[in-house]
Amino acid sequence: MIQKRRQSTVALYLASDLFATLAAFLLAWFVRFELEFPVLTKGVPEFGRYLALLPLVLVLWPIVFYFHGLYQSRRDHSRVDDALTILLAAVVATFVLSAVLAWYRPTQTGGTEPFNYSRAFVANFVILDFILVLGARVTVREILQRLRLKGYNLQRILVVGAGELGKELTYKLQAHRELGLEVVGFLDDDPSKIDHKIMDVPVLGTLKDVESVIEEKAIDHVYVALPLEAHRKMMRVLQTVGRACVGVKLVPDILQYATLKSSLEDLDGMPVINLSQVPLQGWSSLVKRAMDIAIAGAAMIVLLPFLPIMALLIWREDHGPIFYCQERMGLDGKPFMIWKFRSMRVNAESASGPVWAVPGDSRRTGVGTFIRQWSIDELPQLWNVLKGDMSIVGPRPERPTFVHEFKHKIPDYMLRHRVKSGITGWAQVHGWRGNTSIRKRIQYDLYYIQNWTLTLDLKIIWMTLRSGIWHNAY
Repeated sequence: MIQKRRQSTVALYLASDLFATLAAFLLAWFVRFELEFPVLTKGVPEFGRYLALLPLVLVLWPIVFYFHGLYQSRRDHSRVDDALTILLAAVVATFVLSAVLAWYRPTQTGGTEPFNYSRAFVANFVILDFILVLGARVTVREILQRLRLKGYNLQRILVVGAGELGKELTYKLQAHRELGLEVVGFLDDDPSKIDHKIMDVPVLGTLKDVESVIEEKAIDHVYVALPLEAHRKMMRVLQTVGRACVGVKLVPDILQYATLKSSLEDLDGMPVINLSQVPLQGWSSLVKRAMDIAIAGAAMIVLLPFLPIMALLIWREDHGPIFYCQERMGLDGKPFMIWKFRSMRVNAESASGPVWAVPGDSRRTGVGTFIRQWSIDELPQLWNVLKGDMSIVGPRPERPTFVHEFKHKIPDYMLRHRVKSGITGWAQVHGWRGNTSIRKRIQYDLYYIQNWTLTLDLKIIWMTLRSGIWHNAY
């Protein structure tokens, strides 16, 4: 049943992609040769020449989309993930098409001169294709989500483990009913939980009952959410579930799991496990640095007329310093000086010492309240990025005073210093900024470090621009 539902969903997305791509192709012709954008320097070519490309496009695009994972039935994909993947796939498909057109050079009708396809047409097509495919997929996704909210096309979930990890997972699944994932029950070996309800979900039995519960309750997916100390039980459950035709997902405890990300190295024939391996090394580090320089440089050029105005407003309020320089701890625990527009009164911490800012903080200036609400105070950190002290995306840097306090209280806190600090980060775009839970911020920071990709950075930047700039002033 689940396979049939997956095939139906994939077929629906495939149909929407083909329709959107066809519409983009025809619209690109209209924009280029009817609206003449950009202005034509030659006559309008035969439409039949371009129409002959359409079968190739309608075959090539789904193939490229398939290899970019766009036909994998994953309900937990965000719209930002989809948009970035569609953009990348459309660009790759266009490059392949351009390579084919460079090799395939038909002659002009009634002549011997080669026929050249318009590069402006191809550019229009890829832009329109991205917009229309994304729009079509958003529409299909919205329809599917509305159906799931009404109880159609639901997938039945069994959560193995009714501890904190299992409860957090269930909370998130129940908070996103549009995903169509219905938690049917828990399994747990704690006798006090059997036949009781947790978050309105019954505990159906112990871990030994997993096979019978899967069959009796027609389970589609099993989420294993056991702590690492239950490793043997986890392996037994995975072996048992492996004999059933259900999807299996393992939910790790991030704070413990982060220390187990490893790579195998060789020391003269002796295998050595590196427990401090992170994805952001080598070429990945070079690509991230190039992106940092490009974005920070472009942003400073765009903001150049605005920054002096901001500086004047800050100075006029109390004639104090425009910038605020503070020591923070960055990559490998090395200190650096971070730059910000001053939002607090001069010598604001002279009496209290280093403390967190709080809502309605009396130390703020009038202009400071505004610039902190809109994160304008962070803009001078673009200079820190160009210098190499920081990155555009990464864990927010803390003051050494707080670092020394937290590293003794929070396990694996110092792991966040394996990468450069950032102006924005995975924790911040999820609301964990300022005077909020340090443990939650660490959880999100460690997830970012262990799962870094260029796509994830672009996603965080987009989420920051879309909804993460404004926040309550602290």
